[in-house]
Amino acid sequence: MKPSNSAVTSGISTPIPFIAAANYAQAGAWVNALQAAMPAERIVAFDAMSDEDKLACQVAIVANPNPADLQQLPQLEWIHSVWAGVERLVVDLGDTHLKIVRLVDPQLANTMAEAVLAWTLYLHRDMPAYAKQQAQQIWQALDYVRPQQRRISLLGLGALGEAAAVSLLRAGFQVAGWSRHRKAIDGVNCFAGADELPVMLAQTDILVCLLPLTPDTRSLLNASTLAALPKGASLINFARGAIINDADLHAALDSGHLAHVVLDVFEVEPLPVSQWQWQHPSVTLLPHCSAPTDRQTASQIVAGNILRYRQSGVLPLTIDVQRGY
Repeated sequence: MKPSNSAVTSGISTPIPFIAAANYAQAGAWVNALQAAMPAERIVAFDAMSDEDKLACQVAIVANPNPADLQQLPQLEWIHSVWAGVERLVVDLGDTHLKIVRLVDPQLANTMAEAVLAWTLYLHRDMPAYAKQQAQQIWQALDYVRPQQRRISLLGLGALGEAAAVSLLRAGFQVAGWSRHRKAIDGVNCFAGADELPVMLAQTDILVCLLPLTPDTRSLLNASTLAALPKGASLINFARGAIINDADLHAALDSGHLAHVVLDVFEVEPLPVSQWQWQHPSVTLLPHCSAPTDRQTASQIVAGNILRYRQSGVLPLTIDVQRGY
């Protein structure tokens, strides 16, 4: 939606709120970083806005905001999330007229690619097995497998998946990838659509999940799809917890069908101490740390998007609310 020139011009004097959950400890740091990135704007915490400011506000920057706060901004047209994943925001807002812009940051893709390579190497070089041997005081070298003999498959070939694929190729691995629609990436065996998913899974030693959470991907990894993996395969989930059916994953590990999983994301975070993943010998558990957003680079990207909007009235690329990304 393109606002009138007068709306764009007058909007510059209206502060842009940063709206986050009430208990979000980094809100102040975000306000400071965003303000430094766009000195011509006035970035404020939502609670610092006057009633007059709220009535005039057209754009807000958000991090899992309380929907009730957004409802206090009657002229709000669009929101810019500082997260790449916006599925929680879509659910919280429900049937909304608001346009949603998610963060697309090359630095985030680089950080994720680094994490994918690091934890793929962790599994490739049998680190979980060596940790178990140490606990049992066993001195024994395991057979070495060259990267060229290891098949790594990526679920999701967007910006994060493509960056991860390039990193894995450079390390010498065989790399495949799956997406809803056909992609073409040099050196990557690309699969697409529901019919080709089990074909790729059957040729996988380590599966890395980087998919967005949507109605189509919820519980995509379940008893059937996990069974399509070869016995002894491993899994890394750096996407969203709900993409994996929790009970089916537990069963696949207990049966020995899966050798090991690295889990960085869960449906409830922090993960409750009563959850089985904490103590399972075939689980490496991480505290949602695989690819943290870089405030400085993210703030520069948000600033650039807002500047272009101020100058032209044209919104950045917005998400498809029905698809969830």
